[in-house]
Amino acid sequence: MASFPYQRINIVGASGSGTTTLGRALAARLGLGFADADDFYWKPTTSPFQEKFDTGLRLGMILDHLRQFDGTVVSGSVCGWGAELEDSFDLVVFLLLPTSLRLQRIEARETALFGGANPAFLTWAAQYDEGKLPGRSRARHEAWLASRQCRILRFEGDQEVAQRIEQIMEHAARTA
Repeated sequence: MASFPYQRINIVGASGSGTTTLGRALAARLGLGFADADDFYWKPTTSPFQEKFDTGLRLGMILDHLRQFDGTVVSGSVCGWGAELEDSFDLVVFLLLPTSLRLQRIEARETALFGGANPAFLTWAAQYDEGKLPGRSRARHEAWLASRQCRILRFEGDQEVAQRIEQIMEHAARTA
């Protein structure tokens, strides 16, 4: 979509907040490429989410993928992956949802994909707002967002994907 002013968009938030769902839908609506950060963070293993790619390899792989497209939507947190990627976004969309809703979504997704949710993963995901465990946390995301030079659009609370996309389109029209 030539009139859309943003060509590299990151959708970020806690696990279960809908970053992948929104990212895929927005990329399809705009005719942009799509990348899920998890696909470049985790090695494909029989039991998923067990082995991480080396940080340098991870960055190189996602940058190579993004170069295939004129514009791209990246879902997931890329905090700490490297300035070449992190500073390349011209829009970041930050999703915030209540913990209870996120955990319900995670449990449903993990049950559908893997037959059940890993209790350790649910514990990790539940502490996002407090940031007691390593990895993603609200404080880490807020600090990362504060250091961005691009536009930031925040969504708090539950909304339909189509409604979020319309709000992104309206925001883009106002800022173009």
